[in-house]
Amino acid sequence: MSADPASPRTYESAVARIEEIIRRLDSGEAGLRETLALVKEGRDLVEYCAAELEAVSHGLEELRLDDLVARLEGAGQRP
Repeated sequence: MSADPASPRTYESAVARIEEIIRRLDSGEAGLRETLALVKEGRDLVEYCAAELEAVSHGLEELRLDDLVARLEGAGQRP
């Protein structure tokens, strides 16, 4: 996803924009070119959201590993 001013700043803003796009497409009022532009924008937003979710998932895995290491180190220090 490009870093243009229309790029979402947060996962939540991207999801909100996807919902707007879906409503517009569902309305049947978008012309052919607008539909194409909305679909492209929607695809980019979905890719952005997927990357954000992957990053959060990776962060959670790291937290669980850090917790496990701390527990193991704590268990190793017990007499």
